[in-house]
Amino acid sequence: MYICKCNVNLNIYIMKKIITICLLFMATIGFSQENKPTYETVGDLIKVTYYFEDGAIKTQGFFKNKKLSGEWTSYNKEGKKVQLAYYKEGKKVGKWFIWNKENLKEITYKNNAVASVKTWKTDSEVALNNK
Repeated sequence: MYICKCNVNLNIYIMKKIITICLLFMATIGFSQENKPTYETVGDLIKVTYYFEDGAIKTQGFFKNKKLSGEWTSYNKEGKKVQLAYYKEGKKVGKWFIWNKENLKEITYKNNAVASVKTWKTDSEVALNNK
């Protein structure tokens, strides 16, 4: 039986296109699966949790009447706490703490504005950076 060379080349071309389309389809599905936030009712508050692409917790906090409320905590990709913040009726209040490799910052808010900032080196970090 004789097979025309053009039919073989056409079949190879079609198979390459099918494989390429399948790979693109799988890649699209993989990238489109984002980790959407989760919501939970806690009394009169709504607790929301945002996630990194790998599923680790990025930020957790509360809403009341569609406004930021109470404690909000942010983490890095390794799960270490990097920020602790407080809100009341959508406004920044109280002491906020921000950790990085070099230092710990304590920012005090009054009337939704920065009232003071203190900075400590990491070797004097206080015991608030617990997970």
